[in-house]
Amino acid sequence: MAASMACQAAVRGLRAASTKQLLVSQNQLSRVSPRRWLNLQEYQSKKLMQDSGVIVQRFFVADTASEALEAAKRLKAKEIVLKAQILAGGRGKGVFDSGLKGGVHLTKDPAVVGDLAGKMLGFNLTTKQTPKEGVKVKTVMVAEALDISRETYFAILMDRSCNGPVMVGSPQGGVDIEEVAATTPELIFKEVIDIFEGVRDDQALRMAANLGFKGPLERQAADQIKRLYDLFLKVDATQVEVNPLGETPEGQVVCFDAKINFDDNAEFRQKAVFALDDTAESDPLETEAAKYDLKYIGLDGNIACFVNGAGLAMATCDIIDLHGGRPANFLDLGGGVKENQVYVAFKLLTADPKVEAILVNIFGGIVNCAIIANGITKACRELELKVPLVVRLEGTNVQEAKRILAESGLPITSATDLDDAAKKAVAAIAKK
Repeated sequence: MAASMACQAAVRGLRAASTKQLLVSQNQLSRVSPRRWLNLQEYQSKKLMQDSGVIVQRFFVADTASEALEAAKRLKAKEIVLKAQILAGGRGKGVFDSGLKGGVHLTKDPAVVGDLAGKMLGFNLTTKQTPKEGVKVKTVMVAEALDISRETYFAILMDRSCNGPVMVGSPQGGVDIEEVAATTPELIFKEVIDIFEGVRDDQALRMAANLGFKGPLERQAADQIKRLYDLFLKVDATQVEVNPLGETPEGQVVCFDAKINFDDNAEFRQKAVFALDDTAESDPLETEAAKYDLKYIGLDGNIACFVNGAGLAMATCDIIDLHGGRPANFLDLGGGVKENQVYVAFKLLTADPKVEAILVNIFGGIVNCAIIANGITKACRELELKVPLVVRLEGTNVQEAKRILAESGLPITSATDLDDAAKKAVAAIAKK
């Protein structure tokens, strides 16, 4: 099941995103659909930290080579680091289609920064996490390069088992924290935060000591920990991870690299943060789907999967693969679906030129199958669907849904179960 295995990580990520949360307000039950995950560039996260009093490297952002050169001169630093700003990891080992190797460069000569930026900006950078063609670099960060005498790891995240935020730290920073936890678990330290009290002085100092900061640096690190928690609350974060939280030879505690995850349901009160969302590197279909509270993941096959729920998505991909087919994408409707969303879903699925058939697999619990059926028939007529369509519906109001499909006069193939649906979808392509 190689094809479906390739998408399982994406499906796992969607499990939380596709879960609907219920809020009670003025004795009425309303359904809230989380939107796509917020993506920020490195410099944007650093700016949020800086605004909260967290110590980061001095930096400027540039969109042109001349701006980068001017920024390097303004820094007046002993050494400068130039970083291409894309959302993918592995930038340091990436390659530009300009011929330049590496998306991260160190130099002591400010004059070199302009030339390097000229070979980054407007060119595609390919790393182990980008598409084959790479990602176009539109912005670079010009920052002061600081020596790090010691690296530690620190994070604040929400922990279900503690019903609130938790601090996690390790004196072993700058490396994969999962590896540290697996090989030397005694070097992982945890402090549960009382949401009403916040981070107490004794907790911050204890964590700083566990991270290995000594003397005046212990108090300095504790202060940074408290400021990071203030940021965590201020921006409605679900995680603030600093790796490394470093110590410089000059005796300064600096947050050198950070990752911030946000609670997407807090968008209504974090408008300034969400306005920073960078969708330029996202799949355009994924971005468009998010506008309608749909979850879209593109794959490399030719059978589109239209489902409601991440579990069904994974099962549908697996069984298509089992019968010799390959999923082209899947689109998760979630629970609170409307006819218009079904129409938009079909429009998105058929926009993929690889799609040669569509398999609809809906289990109607919260979803009313009749709504799905009406949306399907409307989409088929208005979009003049040209590819085979196989539909499997089960659950709420399914008999009415099947009647709607049967009386539509449209070339829709019904399936009795998921296995039958996958067989028919694969067979439909084989006949073409």
